[in-house]
Amino acid sequence: MKFQRLKLWCFSALIFTIFCCWYTDFGGPLSDQEIDEYVNERLADGSDPEIIRSLEAFFRNDSGKQFLMFNSFDYNENPGLVKGAEPGENAEQLMARYMEHMIPALLSRASHPVITGTATDPAMDVIGIDNAQEWDGGAVFRYRSKRTLMEIVRNPDFGGEHHFKQAALTKTIAYPVEPGLYPSDLRILLALILIALTALIDAQRLSRLNR
Repeated sequence: MKFQRLKLWCFSALIFTIFCCWYTDFGGPLSDQEIDEYVNERLADGSDPEIIRSLEAFFRNDSGKQFLMFNSFDYNENPGLVKGAEPGENAEQLMARYMEHMIPALLSRASHPVITGTATDPAMDVIGIDNAQEWDGGAVFRYRSKRTLMEIVRNPDFGGEHHFKQAALTKTIAYPVEPGLYPSDLRILLALILIALTALIDAQRLSRLNR
């Protein structure tokens, strides 16, 4: 019986270990070589130099850890005709086209939405920012690491779909936060679920044996 209980708990531990190995980037910070390769690729394909400089600074300031991207967005009420979209598509439909690419790219790399929602009221507290009172909604996305984000933006499909997001929005702001307190980390949630389920199964087995 002890051996059966040990197998049960080891199986749960194995599931948790496999998930953590996939969900965590153990590669450390991005190397100068990785960043230089990315910058040279973007320069070669004619990307905006200002955007390249911004991303280069972002990637060079890398700890190798997970981060959350906070997004606020305001929809374009009249996006007009957009290449690759049907005539008359509104901003939400254009954004859905963009997310059709982003969601699989995120999930396949252990990244995902944490929360999304619609703004209910204007901004409650704005200091030192112009035109920041009105927003249509916001979202928070978890990225396994900056390396993961680099993999996504290096994918040629990303450039082909990103114009849908640009057409869908009149303004947006996105900034990264490296979490200190993050109770909703899926590794924590999975550990709690596995412990609860394994303990329940273990208790049921012991109960049957003691009858």
